[in-house]
Amino acid sequence: MVEQGLIRAAQAGDRDALITLLREIEGHVYKTAFYILHNEQDALDASQEALIRVYTKINSYEEKAQFKTWVQRIVTNICIDKFRRTKPTVSIDEHEMDFKDKHNVEREVLSSYLAEDIREAIGQLPEHHRTVIVLRYLQDFSYNEIADCLDLPLNTVKSYLFRARQQLQNRLQEYQKGGVSG
Repeated sequence: MVEQGLIRAAQAGDRDALITLLREIEGHVYKTAFYILHNEQDALDASQEALIRVYTKINSYEEKAQFKTWVQRIVTNICIDKFRRTKPTVSIDEHEMDFKDKHNVEREVLSSYLAEDIREAIGQLPEHHRTVIVLRYLQDFSYNEIADCLDLPLNTVKSYLFRARQQLQNRLQEYQKGGVSG
């Protein structure tokens, strides 16, 4: 994800290195925040808070853990705190659909609905299940990295992922049948 030399330069006070470092991680930070909080504005707020925390705490990073694990722990903790302080809200955004080929309209509409169903199903998972799903499948963390990031035993991470996948499968089957039981 990020070169160790860049991290060391940022820790040594190189402002340009720190800015470069923050730019390299901001997309991953936002993606994690969005999928945990399931709300664009909350995700932007949490991302900004996480980046500020990385900026102010860069010297506390030790190479015991991978940098991406350290950053994800920061953003995940911020999201969990934010999630606990406020109830999640469902944002209904209107998106313009631009179809390049009229023959692919049906496929694009179905793909759009499937992506929305998956986002909605992830958003309905309990907080701890949603967090492990986001880290595993959207951020491509290993089981060990998730355990380190969330400070959980490895078997707990595996259990959470197993249960979360079952819940997602059940919810997506309900969506395919046309009935949603919130």
